[in-house]
Amino acid sequence: MRRSTPLTFWIRAVEAAALAVAVCFSLGATDASSRFNDLGHRLMCTCGCAQMLGECNHVGCPESGRERNELSAAIAAGSSDKEILASFAAKYGATVLAAPTTHGFDLVAWIAPFAVFAAALLGTILLVRRWANLSVGKTQTAIPDPANEDPADRARREKIRRETGIDGGF
Repeated sequence: MRRSTPLTFWIRAVEAAALAVAVCFSLGATDASSRFNDLGHRLMCTCGCAQMLGECNHVGCPESGRERNELSAAIAAGSSDKEILASFAAKYGATVLAAPTTHGFDLVAWIAPFAVFAAALLGTILLVRRWANLSVGKTQTAIPDPANEDPADRARREKIRRETGIDGGF
């Protein structure tokens, strides 16, 4: 009889979890209404209301009804999601897509916010370090050694003590 090792158990558990996730994501993937809902939220209404096509609800919208009918017809014709998005982009322009594509120059729209955030974070860290180094340099002043002090400076300090009546905190 073959004995199961803990590693074999974990491998089987990961395989079962991956199968469960795949089944959950594939449920409803071919359902026309779920595809319509998904694609309707990946497209923008072209009337200028700045709403998703699936959520455009303003009264008298001249575009949303026609675009929804086009979307339903494309789904019924069996077009893939990529084909539908490409046909809408070809007909109405790239602004009909709710999110920029990940090809060519549109990739900048995905990378730029993270790059700007990283640059700002790096700049802030460098600025704070510089400020910390400047404040450390100002607080660490050299204490004069009376043995090596210039006689003119010693005389000036004594004159100040006599005239002000303070001892200078020494």
